[in-house]
Amino acid sequence: MGSSSVPNGDIATGNLPVPGRVASVYSEVQNSRLDHSLPLPSVLKSAFKVIDGPPSSAAGNPDEIAKLFPCLFGQPSAMLVPGNSAECLSGKNLKIGVVLSGGQAPGGHNVISGIFDYLQDRCKGSTLYGFRGGPAGIMKCKYVELNSQFIYPYRNQGGFDMIRSGRDKIETPEQFKQAEETALKLDLDGLVVIGGDDSNTNACLLAENFRSKKLKTKVIGCPKTIDGDLKCKEVPTSFGFDTACKIYAEMIGNVMIDARSTGKYYHFVRLMGRAASHITLECALQTHPNITLIGEEVADKKLTLKNVTDYIADVICKRAEHGFNYGVILIPEGLIDFIPEVQQLISELNEILAHDNVDEGGLWKKKLKDQSLQLFELLPPAIQEQLMLERDPHGNVQVAKIETEKMLIQMVETELEKRKQKDSYKGHFKGQSHFFGYEGRCGLPSNFDSTYCYALGYAAGALLNSGKTGLISSVGNLAAPVEEWTVGGTALTSLMDVERRHGKFKPVIKKAMVELEGAPFKKFASLREEWALKNRYISPGPIQFIGPVSDSLSHTLLLELGVQA
Repeated sequence: MGSSSVPNGDIATGNLPVPGRVASVYSEVQNSRLDHSLPLPSVLKSAFKVIDGPPSSAAGNPDEIAKLFPCLFGQPSAMLVPGNSAECLSGKNLKIGVVLSGGQAPGGHNVISGIFDYLQDRCKGSTLYGFRGGPAGIMKCKYVELNSQFIYPYRNQGGFDMIRSGRDKIETPEQFKQAEETALKLDLDGLVVIGGDDSNTNACLLAENFRSKKLKTKVIGCPKTIDGDLKCKEVPTSFGFDTACKIYAEMIGNVMIDARSTGKYYHFVRLMGRAASHITLECALQTHPNITLIGEEVADKKLTLKNVTDYIADVICKRAEHGFNYGVILIPEGLIDFIPEVQQLISELNEILAHDNVDEGGLWKKKLKDQSLQLFELLPPAIQEQLMLERDPHGNVQVAKIETEKMLIQMVETELEKRKQKDSYKGHFKGQSHFFGYEGRCGLPSNFDSTYCYALGYAAGALLNSGKTGLISSVGNLAAPVEEWTVGGTALTSLMDVERRHGKFKPVIKKAMVELEGAPFKKFASLREEWALKNRYISPGPIQFIGPVSDSLSHTLLLELGVQA
């Protein structure tokens, strides 16, 4: 199954050739990244051993999680520490599979490169299979045998196109059976699942299933999501967040200069982040917009849509008094789901959609509570339709398709017209809407994400080689030089809680939300009034790969680690 038997740079797979990248058509920047050296934490560069920590629990409802994961619950996390040659892991041949799951995030290719290099460095003669198209590739046994020639053009490059991703879940008895058959057919010693909270929940379910069936296949996860909501003390950040925020910050900086140049537009910028506002907060810290809405604060203060509209209108009125009829407003993608009255409406809609067919006559509306029905009828028709769209594979509202920024422009415009009639607003308002989404998912990974991902992949290989399963690869001490980073694995069950999905309670990794008492939010809150009325815009420009800021970390990560950003 080597690439030499397939023409035109393609490589043979389980059944069909897939096109590989052609480095000869790369830009100079892409080419310069191919051979960019990636330092490893010191513990990974010499002999090491794996030691266990104390027994773990769960993020919530430990009794329920224990019932759902009888084979894995309570197992300790692991840490790699220096060891002598007699203690270090044996270099046995391994057969490892890797799968990309969920949305893209910059650095995914380097996780795969890290796994591959670990096997080459420590387990000569091992085989790495890449499952094509996400978890469906596992179930359908569609794979490619990865070798150095095929992997090379993807090193330090953006995207997930090496093996592509997918959003399928392995959850039914039939699907678990298919995964077992693939593991047996390929004689897999291990599987690495690169994904977000839902994907790593699936990884834990696979690990539980394989162990209960006494299969030798071990499962390790890797923390991926640009949203930044997969993190804990042991997993300081998910990969891709750093790069995506820098890409969005460049675009926001450009829009700020445009706003100042024309002097007549308010740019409403909706940013990725379905369940948490980490991206919006980080981009605010990097660029200093006039208004930033943080979903977690909206929920905590139980703000209504009217409250949010009034807040924006108040700032616009005050800016007009200073002669500023322009500005930039950042909005998290999932804002509408943070507003308690809307959250209640969505919860009721989820139950209706999970159990009933929505008829065109509108009889289903009678199942809504009075307050929710009134709110639904008040929303613009376009937003009503978007709230009724088919849920994603995880049962979530597809908030990327809800144009919250356009809704807010309409609502603010209406409010300002009322104020004009009362002579309390004398400015001019023109709203421009933007959604910065997929633009940030596949850019060339920053130096941090390139190195972090490589270490995560290398660590995943070490964990599998040591026989660990049901852990997520964890690299810490990230504010220190790379050589001093810590490496280990955190029990996936320790990150879990139960949540209602499709009308039923299911185990999920608990999302990490913006902490209103955390250092990143507190710094933002201390500065936002100044940013609102004074133009403190910062234009970070494109990602730097060399020079004084090329190795900079996100404000969020530095502040959370206790380092002043």
